[in-house]
Amino acid sequence: MIGADILLSCLEKQGVDLVFGLPGGAVIPLYDRLKHFGVKHILMRHEQGAVHAADGYARATGKVGVCFATSGPGAANMMTGLGTASMDSIPLVMISGQVASSLLGKDSFQEAYVTGMADAVTKASVMVTDASQIPQVLADAFYIASHGRPGPVLVDIPKDLFTQDVKNPDLEVEPTERYRRKLKNSVITREQIRKVGRMLAEAKKPLIIIGGGVNTTEAVRKNVLTVVDQLDVPISQTLMANGVIPGDHKNFVGMVGMHGTTDGNYAIQNCDLLLAVGMRFDDRVTSDTSRFSQHSKKIHVDIDSSEIGKNVQVDIPIVGDAAEFFELLAGEVADENADHSAWRQEIADHYRPLKHGDPDSLPPMELCDIINKELDENTIVVTDVGQHQMWAALFLHPKGPRHFLTSGGLGTMGYGLPAAIGAQFGKKDERVILITGDGSFQMNEQELCIVKEFSVPLKIVMFNNGYLGMVRQWQEMFNDANYAATPLEVGPDWEKLMSAYDIPYRCITTLDEAEAQLPALLKQDGPLFIECKINRLSNVYPMIPAGCSLDEIVGEFEDEA
Repeated sequence: MIGADILLSCLEKQGVDLVFGLPGGAVIPLYDRLKHFGVKHILMRHEQGAVHAADGYARATGKVGVCFATSGPGAANMMTGLGTASMDSIPLVMISGQVASSLLGKDSFQEAYVTGMADAVTKASVMVTDASQIPQVLADAFYIASHGRPGPVLVDIPKDLFTQDVKNPDLEVEPTERYRRKLKNSVITREQIRKVGRMLAEAKKPLIIIGGGVNTTEAVRKNVLTVVDQLDVPISQTLMANGVIPGDHKNFVGMVGMHGTTDGNYAIQNCDLLLAVGMRFDDRVTSDTSRFSQHSKKIHVDIDSSEIGKNVQVDIPIVGDAAEFFELLAGEVADENADHSAWRQEIADHYRPLKHGDPDSLPPMELCDIINKELDENTIVVTDVGQHQMWAALFLHPKGPRHFLTSGGLGTMGYGLPAAIGAQFGKKDERVILITGDGSFQMNEQELCIVKEFSVPLKIVMFNNGYLGMVRQWQEMFNDANYAATPLEVGPDWEKLMSAYDIPYRCITTLDEAEAQLPALLKQDGPLFIECKINRLSNVYPMIPAGCSLDEIVGEFEDEA
């Protein structure tokens, strides 16, 4: 059996039925064998698009996403996507071709030190040196990607190994024992669970904050809600947890951090007990760490021990899987009946509504409100990165886990379109809405070819303000409105561009048009591009300026003169 057949057989044994990629010289022998296996290949138009599509597929389905690339520039083009997946803990396996073994180290055509590049943006990167190694390497790669803290793994394979013949390869290998020991998912004890339950019940001002590690399954969501309801604890979320808590839940205080809600950030700064689960205390959540939640005891639960104590010192560290933690905690508090209504009311009293935009134009907050009313249990929201991302995070409330996909940690512009394509391939029976901006969209717009080729029924909603909006907002606030290199003075005629891809186009310019047209447009069959020409100088609020305390909130609020 040749190496290419071994590789594809191993992918089938891992349950892989779909990969995203682009061929090139180093992987021609692999692509030559694809037709003989049950692995469908989606030909993306750029390698970055391929890895983002695999990422979106993984986020939407919970499976490991898989992508192919050729050597040199092909593999190098995937590094941004691998970094995106790494920062957000998304399980991927990337297969890259490499120049032939005899050419390694000779600066050969399209040779690059891919494993070295990938070391900084993956959980593991390895070069196969003999085709007989492929079964073990693949078994380890999928195990590493999906166990412990999930993340991407790169497997680099020289071209000649795809055609190397291996006698009687062992395709039934198990992951290496040391990985199974090292990546044991959890070491949570019953004593820890009892202590946490007791502390939450007895605290006067407890707060739970959940992150992407909790955004997994309906079972986890059910257990989280059991804990929240039984203990009557306010709960907040990071950007990556959007969709876990119903937006109208009485205990939900919204997103926290730089663009968090006024009541959510108040809760963090004034709680006496903070339980953080499946999240990183990154700068967008904490801002000035020296002034972050100074009056609270802190419990941090995370599968990755390196994250505990890295940015914020905690009182009770718990290394463990978020799903297991909430399952055990839900069982522990099932008979509890705590009352924190006074604390919830105190938080609610510090909510400050934002000013409404000009109804004669198209204000983004109100536009999001219209879209939000159209979200149901079968709708996945994908965003690009920029102002539209924060508006979506603040004002859209998806109806379940894995229903809000975005690049959080790396903040990768251009993520949205290919990730939405991957999500739609993974969830064929669900509606996928992409919220994007005119700046982000232009970074990977070539993937519209895939929408055309497969009639991918994406609903693309573009917030078009003619700027790199988030950069412009910072320039306005902190650089005397010097809009250096942020106006997008020249851009596509979006209607003509969509016509080139046979994608229907609609344009909305006012709030009245949005209210009258958008609900029906989002329900249409097939793909659709909706250009929404929003107020050019609209800003995302609330906002905590970089380096400030979460108390130092900036915004345009209704209670201001």
